[in-house]
Amino acid sequence: MSAYTGAEQVTVAHPDLHSGDACPHCLEGTLYRQNEPAQLVRIIGMAPLSATVYACDRLRCHLCGEVTTAPAPEGVGPEKYDATATSMVGLLKYGAGLPFNRIETLQAGMRIPLPAATQWDLVRKAVPVLAPAHAELLHQAAQAPVLYNDDTTMKVLKLTKAQRAAALADDAHTERTGIFTSGIVATEEGRQIALFFTGVRHAGENLATVLAHRAADLPAPIQMCDGLSRNAPSDFDTVMSSCLAHARRKYVELTETFPEEARFVLETLREVYGTEARIQAEGLDPEPRLLRHQAESAPRMAILEQWMRTQFEERRIEPNSTLGAAIRYMQKRWPELTLFLRVPGAPLDNNVTERVLKKAILHRKNALFYRTLNGAYVGDTFMSLIHTAELNHVAPFEYLVALQRHGDAVAANPADWMPWNYQATLAQQNPGPEPPD
Repeated sequence: MSAYTGAEQVTVAHPDLHSGDACPHCLEGTLYRQNEPAQLVRIIGMAPLSATVYACDRLRCHLCGEVTTAPAPEGVGPEKYDATATSMVGLLKYGAGLPFNRIETLQAGMRIPLPAATQWDLVRKAVPVLAPAHAELLHQAAQAPVLYNDDTTMKVLKLTKAQRAAALADDAHTERTGIFTSGIVATEEGRQIALFFTGVRHAGENLATVLAHRAADLPAPIQMCDGLSRNAPSDFDTVMSSCLAHARRKYVELTETFPEEARFVLETLREVYGTEARIQAEGLDPEPRLLRHQAESAPRMAILEQWMRTQFEERRIEPNSTLGAAIRYMQKRWPELTLFLRVPGAPLDNNVTERVLKKAILHRKNALFYRTLNGAYVGDTFMSLIHTAELNHVAPFEYLVALQRHGDAVAANPADWMPWNYQATLAQQNPGPEPPD
């Protein structure tokens, strides 16, 4: 039952038999303990946040009137809401997309009230404790060799013109009315970092904020995004790679109007993605991956490029048709779409960022908006920590609890408290008992 690693583990000994006893069935053999026990799983329901009420005795002197109260049991902290409560609220709100009012209703039905205002206070007060880890994620993301970015629309109710202007660069259009949540994903050595930024800035401007923390001696990173110009950081050099999935999607939409042409393009790209799937299954490093794509994918992409050129040169299609527009989209971005054939580590598509942005979209669909930019910053902080933990196969609830319980240590050395190494840091701080001499 490896899936139930978070469940309470109870060892049940046989009431009558032990290892070494005679077999009760054949009466001749000897019993021995098997490595794998017979496992029973029993799942119970409970409120997301539970509560314990301690009724402490109070004794009053009939003469002086002084009241003596029994002390709280050992291990009961002074806070009404501990780190686990804050982590659960943050995970429900920013990880699962449950609005505060919905959590309040759920808790009220369980007879453990938790008002929406109290939930907001919990997550708001936790952000200064989580901020060092969040800042370290941003710093480490800036050093990554591959960065992905994209954005989606968001709504912030109380956003003044002064706040808009302050968030934009001096040369930006100060009358910009849109509000966005940008998702930035950084990958290095199998690790992934997800960062969220909500405000009036576009994805490229938020990527520039990240790259401002990049070491000066590092080469320009590979940037994967779709074809929108606003996704490119204006003040920093990147090696641009465009998303094949976006280009492919345009042909998926043409399968009914141009079935033969769309099928040719889609089958060509299917072969390219098949090569990538085999590379991932074999776990190839960037250099061998590049050689494999050059051997298998480059000839297919060359045929596709020639086919697109032929459609216009021989006037087989109308340039202003929907198929012509799809072909011109690919031709315009061909060097960026085929970067994976020339540069080690260049990705094929931006799907990882689109999956990351589903966190923000889930919040938007359920909560509809942020009230202020400060509320958006709280959400961005929690989402970044939660989803980075998930991308690295770490339980986000346990991670958030650890960050809050060790706030001073996190502030002192945030690099030791990343999702992929915080458990080792905890083990060093709490070593087990030393073996006897």
